[in-house]
Amino acid sequence: MKTIKGPGLFLAQFAGPAAPFDSFDRITAWAADCGYLGVQVPSAQASLIDLDLAATSAVYCDELSGQARANGVQITELSAHVQGQLVAVHPAFDAAFDGFSPAHVRGNPKARQAWAVEQVMKTIDASAHLGLDRMAAFSGALAWPYLYPWPQRPKGLIEAAFDELAARWRPILDHAESRGVDICFEIHPGEDLHDGITFEMFLDRVDQHPRAKMLYDPSHYLLQQLDYLENIDIYASRIGMFHVKDAEFNPTGRQGVYGGYQPWVDRAGRFRSPGDGQVDFKAIFSRLTAAGFDGWAVVEWECALKHPEDGAREGAAFVRDHIIRVTDRAFDDFADGGADQAANLRMLGLDR
Repeated sequence: MKTIKGPGLFLAQFAGPAAPFDSFDRITAWAADCGYLGVQVPSAQASLIDLDLAATSAVYCDELSGQARANGVQITELSAHVQGQLVAVHPAFDAAFDGFSPAHVRGNPKARQAWAVEQVMKTIDASAHLGLDRMAAFSGALAWPYLYPWPQRPKGLIEAAFDELAARWRPILDHAESRGVDICFEIHPGEDLHDGITFEMFLDRVDQHPRAKMLYDPSHYLLQQLDYLENIDIYASRIGMFHVKDAEFNPTGRQGVYGGYQPWVDRAGRFRSPGDGQVDFKAIFSRLTAAGFDGWAVVEWECALKHPEDGAREGAAFVRDHIIRVTDRAFDDFADGGADQAANLRMLGLDR
């Protein structure tokens, strides 16, 4: 067993044009003041990291890490969620996801995809320069519009989508292998990797690639009514990252998991700040600790009600209170009678 690291904070939901969220120096100092020991950095956020420079310069990465340490935190991981999403986009979402990409590739899906692959590759290289052995990403999605099997899906449609998804990610995973970096796919709605079964379908097609890991976020599992505790038991060896994000699911006679196209605050399932929802984090921290999870517990603030700065400060304390410092002895060591093979044989009646 290992003691989970933390608390960490994912900076994606906080970065913005106003101080202290407008620069890496100021936002890391703010995170430390909130009680965090680490920060997860979105590699697409130019105000926080120069990805081109980080991918090529170990010196720049040393400077960035040093700045974080000087402010009282360390970089836990890099995230390529936005770029990973664009590795695979169904045409129905072209217009919506064009906003995730730079102007020069918008309206050109092939150019956008090539840019996204290059960005994920650079995030792998930057992670290696930062001394990090894992990073986060979305998988993207080709089959998502066909999630519900009506009209009846043509035979082979989903298989073809996953074959293509795996073909796009295989060279990226191989590059990650060459740099000693795991790619932790956040299992998330809107992605083709949205539950355990789809993750397994992907693994089968990339030959159980050792660098394909999971980012475990129980909020997404609660909202699809998946057993998020058993999920840890099943995929313990593949869970490389952990987001502490809460959620609640309160179905009514008028809506359930699909939400009736309502805004977040009016949905039966909605995200909440840590401790304000229905996720059993005490059980999660226990299961992950027992499973030997060696990563960070990173707060991802997404809440339909609470102010983000309040959620951030409360989240740091919440994680700190849930981390289990693992024991270095058994509780019944006081009753240990010592090792004596002859006595063992006598106790078993085998000395005769």
